[in-house]
Amino acid sequence: MTSRSLAAYRLLLYCRALQRRHSVGSRLSSVKKSLRQQFKFTFTFMNAAITYYEKTISLLQHLRETQLENIERAAQICAESIARNGLVFLFGNGHSRMMCEEMTPRQGCFVGWVALVELALSNHANIVGTNGLRAPLHLEKYEGYAEEILKGFKFGPHDAMIVISTSGIRPVIVEMALGAKQRGLPVIGVCSRQHCEQSVPAHSSGNKLIDVADIVIDNGCPPGDCVVELDGLEWRTGPTSTVTGGMIINMLRSRVAELLLERGVKPVLLPSHQFVGNTSAAEQLERFYDAYRRSLAHLYQ
Repeated sequence: MTSRSLAAYRLLLYCRALQRRHSVGSRLSSVKKSLRQQFKFTFTFMNAAITYYEKTISLLQHLRETQLENIERAAQICAESIARNGLVFLFGNGHSRMMCEEMTPRQGCFVGWVALVELALSNHANIVGTNGLRAPLHLEKYEGYAEEILKGFKFGPHDAMIVISTSGIRPVIVEMALGAKQRGLPVIGVCSRQHCEQSVPAHSSGNKLIDVADIVIDNGCPPGDCVVELDGLEWRTGPTSTVTGGMIINMLRSRVAELLLERGVKPVLLPSHQFVGNTSAAEQLERFYDAYRRSLAHLYQ
């Protein structure tokens, strides 16, 4: 129940008591009718939506209150990498792929970020049949898969890795973090610390992402991610990691851009290409393509 609807409910009860006590007339009845309509609208039509909104806003506020130091430390690592012509890789399987692509390619992103999107682990929109959900859920439990992905690149001395997973326990996630550290990359983990701490390790080493990462940014989501409980449903709905994860990614990107400028390094940005006929945007897009291609050179030499 929201504070606004609670106040309306209390006022409605007060009006009822006042009418019984003093037998006041129709004017009070009209107030009661208005409050009753507001109360009904709030609770029957908007209850679950408002619950999700308020709980998610609360998580964002908690993120601001508790994670700024970790975001700053992560931003310093990323800015150092990009300023020295290194790359910052982002890896996440399943739904966490969205956070990688929220960083790049995205309007306002800039050269220096690389999304490691493995389609076999994240292309599951069909749910059943070919490219369904079963195979990715199985592959993320398979040890050795992340190492094969890492073998495809020759990482440089200034590269860094961000590993994103709300649970932080799947073997492919832990192995990606371990493999990056073995190659000398600093590792930043983005996960739900509460979910990760309460879960049993799934990797044979007994490690979780929070055990491997040099810095952990807590997305604040509860175990299971969802925050809305409804009568008649045994499982919750309303996942929040997309909202808090997207906020973390954009806070990090914005701060890294600021740090690069402070170092005298001007990021090459991907502009919005939705401005039809804007030649400056088209020219900037070409500059972005060219700079991005050159930034990847060391990975394949």
